[in-house]
Amino acid sequence: MKLEYAEQRMKQRWYELVMAEQRGASEQELEDLYATYMQALEEYNRCSQAQARQYTGRKKRSASLAGQKKTA
Repeated sequence: MKLEYAEQRMKQRWYELVMAEQRGASEQELEDLYATYMQALEEYNRCSQAQARQYTGRKKRSASLAGQKKTA
């Protein structure tokens, strides 16, 4: 759930940046919007990595449990 929210937020920040550029926003505004987009991108990456670690952890536990069942 958090990953989807982070992805949507990142896409929204990108959209805001593109639209501001198209309407001729000032360089300072574009820099601020870019910084906001980069923060959203970093949050998305953190969420994605956390989800990948959780998946890997679950996969390892499942394999470990399967190995225990074979020996039991």
